[in-house]
This record gives sequence, structure tokens and C-alpha cells, in this order.
Amino acid sequence: MSNNRAALQGATAAFVGGVLLGAIAWSTQMHRSRRDLYNPSPWKRLAALGHLSAAPGLDTVRVLTDYVDWERHPALKRRAERLLSRMQLRLD
Repeated sequence: MSNNRAALQGATAAFVGGVLLGAIAWSTQMHRSRRDLYNPSPWKRLAALGHLSAAPGLDTVRVLTDYVDWERHPALKRRAERLLSRMQLRLD
């Protein structure tokens, strides 16, 4: 009985630890994506848009609104505008 209980506690601790590490990694990646949104490299900006597309929310809408005003590369600007429109529709 106590062996099963210890195994269950160990599995629960491992699960909670995994969720916590995943949340930290996700937060770090989102922060990096927002920073890379203004990177001189168009490829990094494109990758940052891709990462932000997975994080819809009011904060992301605000960031994308600023980015659309800033971006001068036509293809990246169109991509950001489409992404922004989709997010705004989801949040309405």
C-alpha cells in the first residue's frame, strides 16, 4: 500500500515539475519572440511572428499593432496584419 502511494506521489511530483518547466520554457520563448520581432534579420522577425501566432491574447495584439506600424518589409507587414486580424476576431 505505501509503495503504491510513494509511486503515485513521485509520478505527481514529476508531472507538476514537467508542467512548471514547460511553462518557464514557453514564457522564455515568448519573451525572446517579442524581442526578435524587431531584429534586423527578416528571418528572425518571420520566426517571431510564427511564435506569436501561438499566443493569442490582448498583450500579443498590442505588440502586433506596434509591430505593424514599425515594419517596412511588405511581406512581413502583410503577414503581421493577417495575424493581427485573426487574433482580433478571436478576441471579439
